[in-house]
Amino acid sequence: MTIYQHITDLIGDTPLLHLDPAVHGLDGVDLYAKLESHNPFGSVKDRVAWAMLRDEFDTVRAEGRTLIEASSGNTAKALRVLGAMHGIGLRAMTNRIKVGEVRDLLRLLGTDIVELPGLSECPDPTTPDDVYSAIENAMAAEPERFRHLSQYTSEKNIAAHHDGTGREIHEDLAAAGIDRVDYLIGGLGTTGSSRGAGSYLRKFHPELRTVAVVSDRGDFIPGIRSEREMWEVGLFQPDFYNEIVTVESGPAIEGTLELATGYGILAGPTSGAAYAAAREVLARPVRGGAVVAVVIVCDRLEPYLSYIRQRRPELFGRDTGRRTPGPAELAEAAVLGPAELAETIRTQHTVVVDTRGAMAYRIAHIPGAINIPDDRLTDLFTHGTPFSRAHPVVFTCPTGDISRQFAATAQQTGHLAYSLDGGIAGWRAAGLELERG
Repeated sequence: MTIYQHITDLIGDTPLLHLDPAVHGLDGVDLYAKLESHNPFGSVKDRVAWAMLRDEFDTVRAEGRTLIEASSGNTAKALRVLGAMHGIGLRAMTNRIKVGEVRDLLRLLGTDIVELPGLSECPDPTTPDDVYSAIENAMAAEPERFRHLSQYTSEKNIAAHHDGTGREIHEDLAAAGIDRVDYLIGGLGTTGSSRGAGSYLRKFHPELRTVAVVSDRGDFIPGIRSEREMWEVGLFQPDFYNEIVTVESGPAIEGTLELATGYGILAGPTSGAAYAAAREVLARPVRGGAVVAVVIVCDRLEPYLSYIRQRRPELFGRDTGRRTPGPAELAEAAVLGPAELAETIRTQHTVVVDTRGAMAYRIAHIPGAINIPDDRLTDLFTHGTPFSRAHPVVFTCPTGDISRQFAATAQQTGHLAYSLDGGIAGWRAAGLELERG
């Protein structure tokens, strides 16, 4: 038995688990799970946080600086724990934390959370008001206060997984007499884990195919990008990947459940999405004998129970009779253009529901709209119907994707419901009035 002297000694060297083929049913496939959830703070981001911070402790502490990072979850958690052990604070800049347990844990640990009105957690070249711009402004306003480690641009992010995750996968398989790795499959966030591990494995397995997993454009899976966030910024290099697979939240949750009940792996929905993508990709006919594939299990299940409850309340004994709208129902959801909505508001009593975060709503919203952020609205729908059927309900969001889901859901319950086509961006482009406050 080894006695460890410091919690950071437990970062890395995570297990590689062979997944029982009787569960996944993929003929000719040896599928392995790299259990990054076994890191001491519970996620793949422990490696990144430690790699970025370990050489900075003395300087940051001596200068009395506070860490500042674009993170709404695992990186912030790891940085906060590591910093707290050395008297270093953290400001987490994020475009809304959509998972309540994550926000509560960060607050419990004393994190200074600043939630912004933007759309994306990633650096967003399409807007001057993204997270990285906010970080730059904060640092410019107080130049002696903050130290930005920058997980989306730091090469230490890739190196942590190249020298750690990728090397460990190769060595563990080699020790078991396995001399090939055909696929590496993982969620696409900062891209550090897939690029770092994939780069190492390709040195020994040049035919390796790397598969990145993202969520549907109008959907949300914690920890990974959506299709609308596929711009090339930071560490992201699209050409590095052989394939980028889109997974919706429903299959991600099913994958999460199968990991738990089939293999005993308590993993979060990002890992469930990666597993669902693995099943899809590896079910295709292949040539050349058995296939060896590794899927990255990036964190644990427990912080995401509210996320799963919102989307699958029946799993918790709360069957509301409502189900998540499918693609056909989303396509059929009624929409109003900006001019049509303006006329509807003028001629009849209309409930306009702005599903953005509170800060975005305060900055500018359609006159008379009420603010119910999308995570809260999803929770309300799991308990019943929060609106009267006597009046039309129109849902708005930044670009019209998220609001379409709520319109389709409300239509299931008999409401006259619409989505604002083009969202607030479309309303503004039409030159229509917005109000503040």
